[in-house]
Amino acid sequence: MCTIRAVLFDLDGTLLDSAPDLVAALNRVRESETLPPLSVAEMSSYVSYGAVGLLRAGMPAADNATFESWRAGFLDHYSENLYRESSLYEGVSELIDFLNISGIPWGVVTNKIEALTLPILEAAHLKDTISCVICGDTLNRSKPDPAPVSLACGILNVPPENTLFVGDDSRDLAAGKAAGTQTAAVHYGYGSLDLDEQLVAGSFQIHHPRELIDVISPRIARRRTSN
Repeated sequence: MCTIRAVLFDLDGTLLDSAPDLVAALNRVRESETLPPLSVAEMSSYVSYGAVGLLRAGMPAADNATFESWRAGFLDHYSENLYRESSLYEGVSELIDFLNISGIPWGVVTNKIEALTLPILEAAHLKDTISCVICGDTLNRSKPDPAPVSLACGILNVPPENTLFVGDDSRDLAAGKAAGTQTAAVHYGYGSLDLDEQLVAGSFQIHHPRELIDVISPRIARRRTSN
């Protein structure tokens, strides 16, 4: 049983239920085209694909110029309403408290750009205790490429094999495995319905954030008793 000395998280669909604010931004764009609003329930599965994925799923076909104008409008609205209806999933605050008390450094590796990520982390009261934030524009590569995860492990100064990467999307699991980390598949998040079975099979199965405490606790105990 490998010890866990650090934990990395995806953001949307893993720590944060951001669908309400993202779908609200999509509906603002739809309103500009006199289209009726779409529900969070029917659009949440596209949240992991960001603005482009939501717009492709929630708007009619359009030429590049029109699509880019929609994308700009989406980002303008979303950047001003990042944390109105969004919230941490139940149990996340307890999980973060556990990591902090246990002395386990943790970070976020997300494909969301930094200009959107950092205000959300501050609004969610996570910024003060986080040890590492890697965003979609930190490097010129993003998940499923392993480079962002490898960079985070280097910043935390913890070997990948002793790092747990937690995410709800196949891109998260693929990036973690390629970087050499342990992985945890989140089954309550936005990308969970499309998780790759092979990637899931080699990962811890998480149906609620508090379950991560049960995964990490015995691996902390082994590390401490072996020192």
